[in-house]
Amino acid sequence: MNCRSCHALAALLACFLVAGVEPLPQEATTEPESASIRFSGEYLAEETFVGSADVADGRVKVRDFDESDTIVRFVFTPRTKIGILRLGAEWERFSFGFPSGAPLPATLQSGSLIIGLDTQFSDSILVRFEAQPGVYTTAFDNVSDDFNMPFIVGGTYIYNPNLQFIVGVSVDIERKYPVIPAAGIRWKLSRQWVLNAVLPKPRIEFEWSRDLALYLGGDIKQTNFRVDEDFGTAHGNPRLNHAVLSYGEIRTGVGFEWRISQILTLTGEIGYQPYRSFDFYRAGVQFDEDGSSAPYGMVSLHGSF
Repeated sequence: MNCRSCHALAALLACFLVAGVEPLPQEATTEPESASIRFSGEYLAEETFVGSADVADGRVKVRDFDESDTIVRFVFTPRTKIGILRLGAEWERFSFGFPSGAPLPATLQSGSLIIGLDTQFSDSILVRFEAQPGVYTTAFDNVSDDFNMPFIVGGTYIYNPNLQFIVGVSVDIERKYPVIPAAGIRWKLSRQWVLNAVLPKPRIEFEWSRDLALYLGGDIKQTNFRVDEDFGTAHGNPRLNHAVLSYGEIRTGVGFEWRISQILTLTGEIGYQPYRSFDFYRAGVQFDEDGSSAPYGMVSLHGSF
């Protein structure tokens, strides 16, 4: 397979972002009609630093820049008669250390609501719907023009307690491929080994102890943003004014999950980022990873209550 084919395959894989189409919690059952709403929730605070790397579009090369990716998420998950609601918000910010004059935005960020539902169709079938309406932009200065609402619909079929099948579809009208289907499997191979082959974070896990798990896996990220109205003019290409930028990357690494308490888990991960793409696909401008992979480190605190 030639380099161009590898890049095309990586870009297609990055589009298979079915965030939330994961093995749904088996406790996502509907409550009896007499049950009252009970509040619970989940949260995430995550920071990733990616080391020095280069990208190029065939004519222009952007060299020696690093990346910071910050995510903060909080979701209420009250149980209701129809299932578990998912009501919350998420903020993510990519910051790139581009050299002066680089033809790419130094900041990509999103602020979105999370509106979803986990419900049960039968003893073996669980379904999730989740939308993330929000602003996906380089700066929060003209939010009405940068609004988008990607959403997913996914389901889990529980074959038995050790084996679940997952299918889903991701919809984003700003994406090059607006509708993307995906499928996966979660299989507990033995007492300590689990194959969690579900996008966007496929992995193989080893349960070292009740509170500590080690894993080897990947993370496929792809999000669409609108750049500033004068971005293209400022960089000598007016076609890029307020253009859609599809940013994607693939990470592969090893990590651990340490359950500190019932509501707090610490995750740490190190690895390499073999692929990254800044794709103004409607304008025909695309910057891909150029040269060797970039190392990265990630740490997160997350949990549920």
